[in-house]
Amino acid sequence: MKSQMDLETALQDSAKALDLFLNNRFSDALDLLRPWFRKKTTMVEAITEMFYKQPADDLTEEEMHAELCYAEALLQKAALTFLDESMISFIKGGMKIRNSFLIYKECDVMSTMAKNQSDQMSTQTHFRSGVNMGIGSFNLYLSLLPSKVLRLLEWMGFSGDREVGLSQLREGAASNSLRSILSTLCLLMYHLYISVILGTGEANLEESDVLLEPYIEKFPNGALILFYQARIAVLKGNFEFAQKKFLECIAAQQEWRQIHHLCYWELMWSYSFQQDWLEAYQYADLLCKESKWSQAVYVFQKASILSMMPEEEVKKTGENVEQLFRQVESLRLRIAGKSIPTEKFAAKKAQRYSAATPVTLVIPAVEMIYVWNGFTIIGKRPELTESILVTIEKAEEQLKNDPNPSEYHVDNQCMVQMLKGLCLRHLGHLDQAQLCFTHVISSENRIKHDCYLVPYSMYELGLLYKQQGDLGKATTTIENAKLNYKGYSMESRLHFRIHAALNTMGTSVAKLPPHRTSA
Repeated sequence: MKSQMDLETALQDSAKALDLFLNNRFSDALDLLRPWFRKKTTMVEAITEMFYKQPADDLTEEEMHAELCYAEALLQKAALTFLDESMISFIKGGMKIRNSFLIYKECDVMSTMAKNQSDQMSTQTHFRSGVNMGIGSFNLYLSLLPSKVLRLLEWMGFSGDREVGLSQLREGAASNSLRSILSTLCLLMYHLYISVILGTGEANLEESDVLLEPYIEKFPNGALILFYQARIAVLKGNFEFAQKKFLECIAAQQEWRQIHHLCYWELMWSYSFQQDWLEAYQYADLLCKESKWSQAVYVFQKASILSMMPEEEVKKTGENVEQLFRQVESLRLRIAGKSIPTEKFAAKKAQRYSAATPVTLVIPAVEMIYVWNGFTIIGKRPELTESILVTIEKAEEQLKNDPNPSEYHVDNQCMVQMLKGLCLRHLGHLDQAQLCFTHVISSENRIKHDCYLVPYSMYELGLLYKQQGDLGKATTTIENAKLNYKGYSMESRLHFRIHAALNTMGTSVAKLPPHRTSA
């Protein structure tokens, strides 16, 4: 092992390690990596930096790169810190993120200075791309936050400009440098996951294809590359091709099991979109057995999928659906004493099975498709949307003819109407869809448990108005969904979606006085 390493060699070795990683040779990549060096600070300098930190213009080229690596390491360490469940860890994590961002800002200044000097660094491209990735990621992901939160963060020194973030990451991805792939992965994560789950559901698939294309040629069997190929296919509605690629991704390596779990999750949903409930169950079951991310969500999802299957098929699996639902509450995680919203939602739904006389959930797996914004994906396949609509209308008819309606009857009817409206909207039957959403909104005072249905239906009605070209009515309706309701399940998730929807319409939330609040 070398005791010292020059910068050029370090960059070359890092590039080799990255290539090994992308070719699924994870252990070989780790064996090749060596610790980075960073300028040590005195106690006085450290205390001074807490209050005032100026760009360090006396750093050597190696030390500049070390600063950049340190910022990256801080960010990764912060992410790991958040896995701990104590408030102290959250505070520490927040401080690490802030320090990381400040170092990135300092590196940005250093990069600009080097660019303006006649004797540019020979490694300037690598350094600049690292700055692109850091500044770009912070700006892009912070821009997702609602304006009230973002203003507070900007006061603390952070910045969150979506266009700046996209521009920086695109520059980094196109730089043909060590960190090009990292900027590419940040953009793919944003386009293919963040903007889908926390946005309106629309993904920039054209740019995603362009970003991934060179890596498909260079790393055709790389697990990450196969995974993102499959994810793009899912969002295009090409579930059959996606399933093939996810299976190839699983077979490509056995060392990084978390990638397998991501593939199981995606396979579970792609088969759910096709209403192939037996296949979907197989992958939900694998997640329950192998993954520790969120057992409450996995068990609820498995039980929900089983609820969609014929009774004779459920018996063949040997599962007890009621017992699975009853397990959900005990499996919930808490981070810093706070519940995870999707787990809280699942546990609240599963409570119906804990009563002395259990009340059966109505098409729960279809409802969960909506929770994860899956209708925007299914909507690209009209025949599958029609098939889901048939399932929803069967549930609607059963509720209509229920001789012994439970206390959840109105809630169930409204949930079914909202899901029906989504299908009709994606099929282009806008007038019928509008009737479904307005029915839910007008039933507000009769809904006892699922209060989320009203603001979510109002949001979906706003998107319908947008589809009709009435941006004024769309904006007003969506703003009402945000301003007039609180305390319902998955409130923050809807606020993210509202923020994204209003941004696409070139508007911001008006400061209107709230005039109504849900129970």
